[in-house]
This record gives sequence, C-alpha cells and structure tokens, in this order.
Amino acid sequence: MSDPTLYQQYQGNTHLFGSNAPYVEEMYENYLADPTSIPESWREYFDALQNTPAADGTFSRDVPHQPVINAFAERARQGVTQVVVASGADTEMGRKRTAVQQLIAAYRNVGQRWADLDPLKRTPRPHIPEMEPAFYGLADADLETVFNTSNTFFGKDTMTLRELLNALRETYTTTIGAEYMYLTDQTQKRWWQEKLESARTNPHLNAEQKKHVLKQLTAAEGLERFLHTKYVGQKRFSLEGGESFIVAIDALVEAAGVAGVQEVVIGMAHRGRLNVLVNALGKMPADLFAEFEHTAPEDLPAGDVKYHQGFSSDVPTAGGPVHLTLAFNPSHLEIVNPVVEGSVRSRMDRRGDPQGKQVLPVLVHGDAAIAGQGVVQETLAMSQTRGYTTGGTVHFVINNQIGFTTSDPRDTRSTYYCTDVVKMVEAPVLHVNADDPEAVVLATHLALEYRMTFGRDVVVDIICFRKLGHNEQDTPMLTQPLMYKKIAQHPGTRKVYADKLIAQGVLDADGPEEMIRAYRAVLEHGKNTVEPVLTNFKRQYAVDWAPYRSKWTDEADTAIPLSEWKRLAERLTTLPETVTPHQLVKKVYTDRAAMGRGEIPVDWGMGEGMAFASLVASGYPIRLSGEDSGRGTFSHRHSVIHDQNRAAYDEGVYIPLQNIAENQAPFVVIDSILSEEAVLGFEYGYASNDPHSLVIWEAQFGDFLNGAQVVVDQFIASGEVKWGRLNGLTMMLPHGYEGQGPEHSSARIERFMQLAADTNMQLVQPTTASQIFHLLRRQVLRPLRIPLVIFTPKSLLRNKDATSPISEFTEGRFRTVIGEQNEAILAKADKVKRLIACSGKVYYDLVKKREELGEDNVAIIRIEQLYPFPHKAFGAEVKRFPNAKEIVWCQDEPQNQGAWFFVQHYIYENMLSGQKLGYAGRAASASPAVGYAHLHQEQQKALVKAAFARLKGFVLTK
Repeated sequence: MSDPTLYQQYQGNTHLFGSNAPYVEEMYENYLADPTSIPESWREYFDALQNTPAADGTFSRDVPHQPVINAFAERARQGVTQVVVASGADTEMGRKRTAVQQLIAAYRNVGQRWADLDPLKRTPRPHIPEMEPAFYGLADADLETVFNTSNTFFGKDTMTLRELLNALRETYTTTIGAEYMYLTDQTQKRWWQEKLESARTNPHLNAEQKKHVLKQLTAAEGLERFLHTKYVGQKRFSLEGGESFIVAIDALVEAAGVAGVQEVVIGMAHRGRLNVLVNALGKMPADLFAEFEHTAPEDLPAGDVKYHQGFSSDVPTAGGPVHLTLAFNPSHLEIVNPVVEGSVRSRMDRRGDPQGKQVLPVLVHGDAAIAGQGVVQETLAMSQTRGYTTGGTVHFVINNQIGFTTSDPRDTRSTYYCTDVVKMVEAPVLHVNADDPEAVVLATHLALEYRMTFGRDVVVDIICFRKLGHNEQDTPMLTQPLMYKKIAQHPGTRKVYADKLIAQGVLDADGPEEMIRAYRAVLEHGKNTVEPVLTNFKRQYAVDWAPYRSKWTDEADTAIPLSEWKRLAERLTTLPETVTPHQLVKKVYTDRAAMGRGEIPVDWGMGEGMAFASLVASGYPIRLSGEDSGRGTFSHRHSVIHDQNRAAYDEGVYIPLQNIAENQAPFVVIDSILSEEAVLGFEYGYASNDPHSLVIWEAQFGDFLNGAQVVVDQFIASGEVKWGRLNGLTMMLPHGYEGQGPEHSSARIERFMQLAADTNMQLVQPTTASQIFHLLRRQVLRPLRIPLVIFTPKSLLRNKDATSPISEFTEGRFRTVIGEQNEAILAKADKVKRLIACSGKVYYDLVKKREELGEDNVAIIRIEQLYPFPHKAFGAEVKRFPNAKEIVWCQDEPQNQGAWFFVQHYIYENMLSGQKLGYAGRAASASPAVGYAHLHQEQQKALVKAAFARLKGFVLTK
C-alpha cells in the first residue's frame, strides 16, 4: 500500500452500502451478466446468494437486489469488511480488481463534483478522496497493471489503470458533469454509462459544425451588444454570459427534426427570451426594434412587454420542417411549465401521438427559479401520470450562479445543485460548462436521445454567468463585487471559442471578426437572422382559431330532440352485465334510467351527463380533470364505474360516456394529482391549443383555487387582452354556504368579479339541472371561445327543487336570468312592492321563507350569469313589476365578498326612477365563512329574514 492510512480508512469506511449502494448493485449486475467479469471473492459471495430461496420457497438464477445491499450493510455494522478470506497472488489481484470497480463507481457517482463546470473558476476543485486510486489501496506501481474492463467500463476490453483513470477523468470530470446513478432502472443507467464512457464526453464535431457553433455564439452575443448600444438603459434581460444556450436550442431543434419531431414547444422566462425570439425562432429584428421604439402596432386592449411575448415559426431541419412555438409567459417565471405541457399534450392527442414522438416540450429555467418555485415540483409530479404525460421534457437551466437579482446560492436553495428537485422523478442531469459550447452540443444531443428513447424528463444545466444585472438598470457590483470582478475579466464565451478554433486551424485569424461584421449588417437592415424561416409552410395539424372570434352573444341552440334525448339516455344508463357496480352506484344509474324515460325529474348529475353524452355523440371531444373528477367530490357524477370484482388496473372500470355512439368523440376523465396550480395551468395550456374540445378543470372545493390564483390572474383572465390568445377552458368550482367552515364554502366570486372586464370571462352560477345542461353545450356550440367559470352547487346536487323536467332539455336554452316562477305573484305583478335579486342556492331559501311568511307582494329574480351581466334580461324582469319601490340584493357571502360590491352597479343601471337598492346578507368578515355549524345556521336565518325586512344600512336610491 502506498498510503497505509488511506487503506485503513478504506477498510473501515461504509463504501459498500448507504450512499455507495449503487456500487454494490452495479457489481451484482456485472455478475449476473458475466460471473467471470468480477473478482473471485465477490463471485463466490454472489454464488452463495443464488442459493437463497425466494419468498415462495423456489430458487431462481437471480435474487432480489435489495437483500444484497442489506447483506453488505449488515456486514459493515458487524465490522466484516472481507467477503471471503483467501491468500496468495489471486487474492491480491482480486482485491485490486475490486478496488478498480470501486474507483469506477466513485467517478460515476460523484465525478461531477470534480468536473470543470464554472467558467469563472471562482472555487478550487474540492477534495474528494474517493476520486484517487490511493483511497482504495492502489499504488503508483499499479498504474501500468492491465485490468479487464469489458463489463465494467465502456471502451476497450482491457486497460491499464493509468488508461482507465484518464478515461474516467475525461468522461466525468471535464466540462460535463453527469448525474444519473440514482436511476433505479438498470437499462437506463447502463445506457448513460455506454453513451458517456464510449465517447469520453467528446462531441467529435467536424470543422463545419464547429464554425456553425461559432456562428450561433456570434449571433447570440451580437444581438445583445447591438441592443445594448442602440437602446441604452432599456430592459431586455440580457443573455450575455449565457450565449451557449442559443447553441443548445439550435442543436436541439436540428437533432429533434432528424429524430422525427415535428413540433417543439418552448416555455421560458425573460432571461434571454429576446435572443431566442430572434436567433432561434426567426422573429424579424425590425419587429423587435419597433417594440423597443414603442412603434409596434397596438391592436390589443392591454398588450404586454416585449420579453413576455410568444412567437411561432417553421424552420427547416435535415429531418424536415419543425414548427417552433415559444409560449407567452408572464413574470411568474415557472408558471409557464404546466401551460407548455398542456399545449404539448393537446398537440399529441390531435396527432394521435400517445408517446410524444412528434411533439417535444422544452422548458427553460433559471437556477433560482427551478429550485424555488413550487410549480416546478408539481409539474414534475405530473410528468409520468396517465392524464398528463407528454413523453418526457427536455429541461435547460440557464444557471448564471447568482439567481434572480443579487442572491447568494446559500440563500436561494438548500440543495447542492439547483437541479436537485428533478431527482424526485429520477431525471438525469448533465451539468455543462457554458465556455465549452461543443460540450453543450453533446449534452443537448444526449438529453434529446434519452428523452426520445425512454420518454422521460432530462436536464441540461448550462453553468454560465450573467454579465449585466438582473435587468439593464441594475448594478450587481453593489452586492457581488468579487464575482463581477471575475466577470469583468472574462472575454466572453464567443471569444474563448473563437480563439480555440483559430488555434486548431479551423478558422484564420480574421474569421471570427468577419462573422461579427456579417451578423451586424443583418441587424442593421432589420433582416431575418434565421435562414430560411419557412413563411409559407402549411402544417397538417395547425389550428384555425378564426371561426371562434365572434362577438359575444348569449344565444345558442342547445336543446336536443326528445328522440335523441331518450336514445342518449338509454346509452348513458345501460351497464354491461359483465360489470358489477357498487350497490349505491347501481341505484344512481337505475334512477337515471328512469329520468331518461321521463318517469322522474332530471337531477344535476343526469343533466350534466346528458350534456356530455350529446356533445361526444356530435363529435365534440371532452376532457375533464380534477382531484375527484371520475366520481365527483360529492358523489354526484359516477362517470367511472368501478367493477366491485376487479381491480381498476385490470380493466376493472367501465366509462359509459365512452360508449355512447359508434363514431363518437373521445371522453377523457382524469383523477389528477393533488395539485391545483400545475393541473389548472396544464388544462389552460391544453385548451389554448384545442378550440374544438370542451376542456374542464374541476376543483375539489372552489376554495382550493387559492393555490392556483396565479393561473387565473396571469392567463385565464388576461391572456386575450395581453396576448390575443383565445381560450375556451371551463372551470367548475363548487361553491355554497353549507356550514362546512371557511375553507369549504367560497369559490371567491368577488375575485373573479374584480377580474371581469373586456368580456374576458363568463361567471355563471346555475341553479337547475337543465341550466347546467344548456350551459355546457353553449360553451362548445357558440362560435366563440372565452373561459367559463361555473360556481357549481353542493346541496343542490340532490335538492329535488333543483331538478328539471325533460321538456326543459328538449326545448329552451340557457337562461342568464330566471324571473319570478310563482304564477300567482305574476298574475298580480302590479301589486309587487319589493324585488329580491340573488344568485345561487340562496334562492331556494328565499322561496321557502316567502311561503312561510305568506308574502305575495315580493318577487324573486335569479341572476344565473353574473358576468357578462345580462342587462337586457334583468332590466326586462324589473320592468315587469312597475310598482316595486325596493330592490334587495341577497347573498350567502359576507358583504365584502361575493358579488355585492360589483353587481350593485349593474342593478342600479336597470332600476326604475325612485327605486331603492338595499343589501341582505352576512356582515363583512375577514374569513369567507364561520367554522361553527350553529353559528352558520343563525346567520343564514338572519340574512334570509333580512331580505323581507325593512331596508337598513346602505340604501342606494335612483
């Protein structure tokens, strides 16, 4: 031993279990493949394990892997470090073979921590004893010893220890640091070993390819410097220091096209976004300059800043044209992630591409954002689930090592790498030094190949720096002086690579400068920097939104013929004899069959189900998702019937809505992961690319939307006025004050009312089964696409007063306002002195109270559509009672919540001269609802009573 101390450390360390368990498992895999490839001492031990019986008492060639690791752990605890005791030369050589395998395992496991990854070289290489042969008792004299590496390291079958050590360092400790040993799938793990070790992480680019890389770097740097001098002080979130990202995107698109990908959808925040728009997607520089000069056409009600804008184009590749889409994204950084995934899934479904071989999602992160934003974790959690998988995502991290403003990594994360969050889905990570653009190309190619092979997420972490501040008005030297001294001394990635190519003889000395001049000339003329962009290419699966840009209308022909009703109802309620439903579900379907025949009134679940059935039968696909969507949170839907004698994974479910007609459209219902933000973002993204389908997200309780408010604010409510993006997403938010406490009562109607403007959303609170039927059909059948928010009931799902006769489905339409229904009161409308306006289930409480009081001079008007407010319909109802002197708005919600503060202005516009407007409801509250059932009941009685009492408090007179 060259160092006895190190050998003693080796003998007593825990290298055979714990964090080094992959080494043991890998040795065992080698044994299974070829017993002669491992040292004899190990082979004898594994041979003994083959005689270990399985749980059922049988013997097989293989044994479970975990017991192997556990066995070594137990030996370590007992102080046993030798598997077998032997002597002589064979024993010594066997020990060295074992040491060599441990050395290989160490480089595979922690080699990336020794890699040359920082362009600024701010920290010295860490001391990692496991990376040195001496740690395993290998001396300098062993460097020329030949070892058989055919089954342990990819490359030559035999290598000296010196050759092997050099190969390990070339593979794992140069400018690419690979993390993949945590993968549990051995096939994937061996795939990475073969790809990395056989190439020694060398991209092997030819001269023309190297020139192309330099051209991309020149474009990336050239645009930033041009903008910096022409538009001084304007924010653009420069890519300077991270120019290699443009190299990566270029390499990805070209390789994706060759691999058969036809669409690439990219989501990224603002860092480098303008550069991607111009140098990757081919946006005309002249158009970008116009935005800087504030002369771009303002054809949107609101618009958005230039570094939030999306874009799409078609570019040629060796594999054929590829359509590129850069998703619109607000300043909430990672919130675009699920939106992109939803858009990709929609494109996959339209193409009939369930594996995602033709559509590729690409997400670009910042180092602080990927570690800090919770939606990253939520999106990753969806990545392999049935309803949300997109065949794997290629992630890039523009890792400028400083976070978002002037942060220190010690303050922005608790993990060693910013990418450690992706280990939750076992996504491999390739850390790469941005100053080696050829390594960036290789990492990108490997990432894409892995994604296309295994259909899983993968990350390329481009470690770079940020030359300027967070924005161009920031001064990072204030808080990071040492780092920015290093940056000031750095010549730039383009210069570093250009000098390398000159030294290699790939370019002559003035070649790089000529590239700079040529690119600047293109910019000066505002011409396209991506040649050629396929401006006239017609895509087979493109979506035409033109038919859905009609002006607002409440009208839609949503009734269906009686014969069609009965036919669909029979198909919907007939279950196969081979399916055994739960007795409660059986009764539900028996009752629904009677509803279909007109024997009993139709309830909410049947009305909703018939809307779905009629749509899929007419060719409109439906996608419904949420945390309990198959059954329905309140057990009203039962769209998925679970056979009581078979497991769900054994085809033990039956979905009636998938069996309505021979050539029906798809009906997809998904019980989502326990997420609101990412799932709602996904469904918004899906609907943004599919105007033909009814896409619905259902909250378990409307209150749970709180966790996804950013999706509502930044996309659903404002996407059209900011970006001109139409979207027909439907949201079902259970809402109703039933005494269930603060977090199970309110879908926060007031928040939606505050966001309502420019006819941007439909806010609806239907109160009957026929209303939900017509509403859902209207959403698809009208020639316009606007998000629909339905405040769905809870108690009304089973309230007999909320049921409807068949005639209301075969005739009529969705009613934005439902006027007084009592014929006796209507008969003497001139006697009515008070009108009560309301929305939602409180209507039924008011009717009951009116009957109790015997009042016949009070009329009740239900407003089913809160926005756009139905002025014409409401005004007509007010005019039916010309002698009514008072209008009272009654609501379940506290006075500072619900619709009151918004709807009072709409009501005032339609009041007659001299009429007074008052409020009946709960007092203002900091909480949405009380937490005590008895207090809730007292409040409910009081507010209903107040609706009939003398006006108090705030009274508005017209």
